[in-house]
Formats: sequence, C-alpha cells, structure tokens
Amino acid sequence: MTIPGVQSAEVVLGPEAWRPRRDAHQARGAALGDARRQRAAHGTREPVEDFLFTYYPFRLSALQRWTPGVGVALVEADELLVDGRFQRGADGCVRVVAPDELERSRLTFTRDLCVAVAGRPAFLGCFGLHEWAMVYQQAAERRHQGWPLRLGPEGTDAVVRSLPIRCTHYDAFRFFTPPARPLNKLNPDLDGRLVNEQPGCVHVTMDLYKWAMKSAPWVPAELAADCFELARDARSVDMRASPYDFSAVGLTPICIETPEGRSEYEQEQRRLTKKAEPLRARLIAALNDALSVSVQ
Repeated sequence: MTIPGVQSAEVVLGPEAWRPRRDAHQARGAALGDARRQRAAHGTREPVEDFLFTYYPFRLSALQRWTPGVGVALVEADELLVDGRFQRGADGCVRVVAPDELERSRLTFTRDLCVAVAGRPAFLGCFGLHEWAMVYQQAAERRHQGWPLRLGPEGTDAVVRSLPIRCTHYDAFRFFTPPARPLNKLNPDLDGRLVNEQPGCVHVTMDLYKWAMKSAPWVPAELAADCFELARDARSVDMRASPYDFSAVGLTPICIETPEGRSEYEQEQRRLTKKAEPLRARLIAALNDALSVSVQ
C-alpha cells in the first residue's frame, strides 16, 4: 500500500492487516491472564504466574494492550487515538507517539543493558542458590510461607553452606537474608547491572518481559507477550530448583543439592539462554528503531 507522505522505511498496514493482528494479540493477552484471574476469584495461589503478575508491576490488562511499535503506519486507525500513545500524522496515518527525552533515556538504558547481556558469555555455575539464600537461617520468616521446605530448615541451611553462591543479579541478591549476603562471591548493586548481568541468569531471562513491557508502546506488543511466555518458563525452572516443595502444583523438584540436580539445572539454564537470544535480539532492534525516531 502506498500512502503519500509516508516515510519509505515504514511498514504501512491497512485495516485488513492491523485489525486482525490487534485482535489476535488482545485474545492472546486475555488468555495469558485467565488462570491468574480464576485463582484470584477463588483465593488460591501458585508460585509461577502469580509471581509474574505481582513482582512485575503490570496489570493483567497491560498484556492485552496492542501496539505495533515504531516504524509502522496504520491506515484508517483513528479508533486507536483514544489511547494517548497514538497520534495521527499529516498523511492521515496513525503511529505511536515519539518518545520524549526522559523516555529516550529509559529506552537507552534498556537497550544498553540488553546489548551488554547479549555480548557476555553465560555463567552456568550458580545452581539457582539465590532462592536458598533468601531463607538462609530465617526459615521461620521465609517467603512462600504456605509451602514446605523440601529439606527442612536445617537441611536448607546446610546446602547454602556447602555450595559456592555466585549470584550476579541485583534484584535477586537484595532479597538474600543478612547472614547469606556475605556468602555471595559478588556484591551486585543497582548501578552495576550493566557490568554484572549475564545471559545464563534465569532472572535476567525473566526480566526480558519487564523490559519489553516498560518499553511500550515503542516495541511491538507481540514481543512482550513472547517475553511473558519465556518468563513463565524461566520462573518454573526457578521454582523447581528452589528449596520449596511445589510438587502439589506439578513442579517436579530439581534437586540442586545433588550432582545430578546441578547438572539438570545447568541444562535448563542452557535451554533458557538459547530461547532468550532471539527475543533479546528483537528487543534490541526494536529499541534501536525507537531511539531513531525524532522527538516531536
């Protein structure tokens, strides 16, 4: 489709193309949140999806909001203008608004972090001990109080003392109990994320969902949904390798206290790292496109 005045680098989508794409994303987003809505209605909990909808600050409805990202001109799309993230150009096409200076700063940080992670080798020797360090010597006040510890408090503490802890992720490390913090080989902090975060970390993999959602509307909504599904996969591995017994909700333990369990965890890290690579590359490309748009 040719529209006078449309930039040559843009993809132009007519209503016969963008409306089905929007509708498909909205249906997908609703389906991704259905189980969470049902649990909330019945007052039940589970440790995977509930985490993604509570730890990350996005409403269930946010997964349903559609945007094509930058570089896309939508024809006959005035209905989208009720969403302040869109604007109509002089050519009559509707596009997402250009990021302002503050938003460009946030997008730049996200892009730089993703580039740094992508260029770093994966470290696979952490064995998911961050969750164990979060309850070390404080089992009575632990997170996930409704779930039992597989090895009990003393057995859990013994595992923490017996294995090297090498957590590189600030948002995991900050939840370590005070006695566990000195046991970590690193001291990751907020300002050191560009230096410390690496692609083998399951939390870094989960965070792709956070960064994609925080980069809306300038990255495609479909990418954010893909990142959510990857985050759900990574969180499942995270909980299976934790000290808790989640077998009642179908999460088979990865017993990282054994050599076989540590080997299984490393295999899962490799799998998740591989799955994250193309999504991270897509996010970097979308952020570069967003940062190339001039401030209006």
